Order: sequence, then C-alpha cells, then structure tokens
Amino acid sequence: MGESTGVCVRSHCVGTTAVIYASDYLNKLSGERIERECKKQLDSGCRALVINFSDTELVNSIGVSILLGIIDIAEKNAAPLIFSDVNIQTAELFEMLGLTRHVVLATDEEEALATLNEFRQARTTGH
Repeated sequence: MGESTGVCVRSHCVGTTAVIYASDYLNKLSGERIERECKKQLDSGCRALVINFSDTELVNSIGVSILLGIIDIAEKNAAPLIFSDVNIQTAELFEMLGLTRHVVLATDEEEALATLNEFRQARTTGH
C-alpha cells in the first residue's frame, strides 16, 4: 500500500505544535506528502505548524505552489505556520515570491517553537 516510492514524511508533535520535515528536494511528490501530513496533524488537534527545511536543498515552482496551499490551509484553521532552517537561497526565493508576507522564517526549530510560544502568550494576555 501507500505510494510506490514508500517515502514517508517525518514529523513529531511538541505540545500542540506539529513539526514536519521537508525532504531534500521539494517538488510535486514531496510537497503533496507534506501537505497531507499538515492536514493530518491539524485534523488530529494540532494548533500550529512548523515545517523544517534543514534537509532541503532545492524547492521547485510546484513545491512553492504547494507551500502556498499549506499557508492557505493553516490560515483557514487559524494555525500559525513557521518555516524553520531555510537555507539562504530558498529564503531569498520565498522573499522574492512573497511567501514571507504570510509565514515567519525562523533560524532553527528551537527558535520556531519559541516564537510560537510567544505568539500564544500574547494571544492569551490580549496583547
């Protein structure tokens, strides 16, 4: 069963935040896997998403399009979304294409989780 490649998306939860790990090359196939995992995590009760790009060397145009879909899904679920560990070239691409207007880029996973914690505290205190 499953996809012919048999490749799974690595993920884990930290509290109510799902951390999803992108593959080395974000294209149609790997992007769709990440999108499915994000939906699954939100459906199972996660309230925020971090996509970790530490292994990602290249993102193609279809991968960017799928990421825009994930941003839309997160917004519809009122779930903050952070991209972490994005390399310089990919960060510049995201900036140029306008993704950074909708998503926060964090240096690493630890910073992403801390940012989400600050965001939650600000919402709780009404600031």
